[in-house]
Amino acid sequence: MTHTHDTHAGTHTHTRAHTPTTGTLDVPGATLHYEVQGSGPLLLLIPGGAGDAGMYAALTAELADRYTVVSYDQRCMSRSRLDGPPADQELPVWSDDARRLLEHLSPEGEAFVMGCSSGAITAVDLLARHPGRVRRLIAHEPPLLELLDDPAPHRALFADVRDTARSEGVAAAMARFSEGLDAGRDRQDRHAGKGEQPAEPAEPAEPAEPAEPAEPAEPAEPAEPAESADSAEPAEPAEPAPEIQAMAHRMYANMPVFLEHVLCPFSSSIPDLPALRAVAGKLVLAVGRDSRHQLPLYGPAVRLADLLDCALVEFPGGHLGAVEEPRDFARRLTALLD
Repeated sequence: MTHTHDTHAGTHTHTRAHTPTTGTLDVPGATLHYEVQGSGPLLLLIPGGAGDAGMYAALTAELADRYTVVSYDQRCMSRSRLDGPPADQELPVWSDDARRLLEHLSPEGEAFVMGCSSGAITAVDLLARHPGRVRRLIAHEPPLLELLDDPAPHRALFADVRDTARSEGVAAAMARFSEGLDAGRDRQDRHAGKGEQPAEPAEPAEPAEPAEPAEPAEPAEPAEPAESADSAEPAEPAEPAPEIQAMAHRMYANMPVFLEHVLCPFSSSIPDLPALRAVAGKLVLAVGRDSRHQLPLYGPAVRLADLLDCALVEFPGGHLGAVEEPRDFARRLTALLD
């Protein structure tokens, strides 16, 4: 049975537990689309980049038995519409959107929050401005460039990507972005002393898991053919779930807005360190195990954890670990929230 509840703030369509529901929320200057699934403590997932609520479909499926999982399309992305034409976006406005959504769905009490990439920047600002709404925050690789020892080359790269998007289009801009991130490998090596050591404490549990090194008889030759045979097969199962495929089309349509109006304003923002320091016990900075060579993505989380003296945890996968390895990502996430 389904019914719709209307309020001055927005609409929310309720259905039976553990089935996806959608709703809308009116906020100043925009209308937000959000999705809810599962039962238990509220967990808000804030998407990053040009993604929307659909990017967390597989992750939500892993979490919905333990949490009421909420995600949404951030303003000017996909189904969340601006009241006017797109312009450079303001971080405090986006974090206030998240605050309003939490108050709409859970008027009294704190919620768990997890954000990835630019969504993690929004999440960190949410914690700094509205700490009473957050029970614990997992910020996965927020590209806060100004925290790096030498932000100038990365700031220049992001500006070049924005300008390329405006002059040559999305494909050329993303090619420039990939090229610039790969070129950062040498820089990451120079900063490795800062970037790698703090993340190591999170690894012990995982390196202990692989039982392969404990089988000396098999590593010989059989292991390599077996791995190469397997590696040919993962290419086929790598077909994304229907929800991700649908999101991919929306994501591509969002790219011009993200690259031209979000990428630079958000990555150049400076977090409120005194405010965060006061609530550092609620904050966990997260990095991807496969992101170490991408200094502008991996490095700021390491630096922020160091500045705030708060937890730094390594997650499976890389910058898109929540999408590419949802089961292992969910396992790590729930261990931090429980």
